[in-house]
Amino acid sequence: MRFWEKVMKLDRRWIFLLIGLAVLIPFLKPLKLPLTITKPAKDVFDAVENIPPEGPPLLIATDYAPSTAPELDPMLYALLRQCFTSKRRVILLALYPQGAGMAQAGLDFILPEFPEAKSGVDYVFLGYQPGIQAIVMYIGEDVRLAFPTDAYGIPLDSLPMMKNIRNYDDIALIIDLAGSSIPITWVTYAVARYGELMAVGVTAVSAAQYYPYLDSGQFVGMLGGLKGAAEYEKLIKQKGYTKAREIATIGMDAQSIAHLVILFLIIIGNIAFFASKSHKKKGGPIGS
Repeated sequence: MRFWEKVMKLDRRWIFLLIGLAVLIPFLKPLKLPLTITKPAKDVFDAVENIPPEGPPLLIATDYAPSTAPELDPMLYALLRQCFTSKRRVILLALYPQGAGMAQAGLDFILPEFPEAKSGVDYVFLGYQPGIQAIVMYIGEDVRLAFPTDAYGIPLDSLPMMKNIRNYDDIALIIDLAGSSIPITWVTYAVARYGELMAVGVTAVSAAQYYPYLDSGQFVGMLGGLKGAAEYEKLIKQKGYTKAREIATIGMDAQSIAHLVILFLIIIGNIAFFASKSHKKKGGPIGS
């Protein structure tokens, strides 16, 4: 049996094994492939850096579910590392039901790296409240109208960090990490009505719909998908904020290698197909 015949009859399990190795190897040994930092990601980083240490807090909304966590979790981790290392204060909340669990999981993952970070002093986790538009507008008047207590049932007035924080005037920046259309609500009310600064971190598949808001200046920056998360990891590492394992960067390596393998297989498959077809028309055996 000639070479191209063998290619055409190759057991698909070998292909599955090849793709599996292409994904697995970068996780075992990171390749650190070149990564270009784009302006939207750099603008998000700069917007956070412009917040004075121990000044007005950054509000991070975790409006996503486990299905989009591989893209958005690394963004949350990088933002928390940047803030906790540089003594910038953080408010976390969710307008998406499963988002509260994602925020708590993010805190549980990052806080062991920062044992000095204290709830109510360095960060406040407000949890989830239903009613997306109402909550965004309530915060514009007084955050206590939307969240009278934090996620653990402690009144906001009992938390040292929240004593002088009433509404968007006291919040430096909103970053919405979203796997849904909730950023549109934030930009409609928090940005357009109350004049708040805002950035977003979104999944790759939904990034295109938010570029008009970025181009208009309604978003000061944007992280798009796993690549955006990897760019942010690189930015905080360059700044010296972390030496932790770069989850999104490793994911980008695996994704890139898997895409190259798939492209190679497509090319080889097409060559085998047309070689086979050509020789069949001539009525001869398939050559090597």
